[in-house]
Amino acid sequence: MGDPPRGTRLQAMRPFTTHVFNRFSRPLAGRLPGFGIIRYRGRKSGATYRTPMNVFKRGDAYVFALTYGPDVQWVKNVLAAGEADLEVRGRTVHLVDPELFEDTTRRLLPPPVRFFLGVMRVSWFLRMSIQPTVPEA
Repeated sequence: MGDPPRGTRLQAMRPFTTHVFNRFSRPLAGRLPGFGIIRYRGRKSGATYRTPMNVFKRGDAYVFALTYGPDVQWVKNVLAAGEADLEVRGRTVHLVDPELFEDTTRRLLPPPVRFFLGVMRVSWFLRMSIQPTVPEA
């Protein structure tokens, strides 16, 4: 039996990030490179939430770096719903088919981000496909 997964080194910052940083970063996160705002519904409450995230486009999908690991509420909500909207670079993209995966090499990320997340022990990611738009008839 293997060792239980270690948390990321960013765990201690989570209360500050959730209650302070997110409030101030929301106006910019949807426009800055490497960031976006994921909009999703609570699986129990039905409420709509908007969470700033590290996100990177890879082909016809977006990859989210799970800086606090895979066992957080927003990830559970998105997995349960099977969809979310992403505000990125000033536009909104509908995402579907969430796939949770671990990658200790962080191969889908740009090298500087890969290095930083490696130091922080971030190895879990969520990939979601861009839902193709259907032309109106």
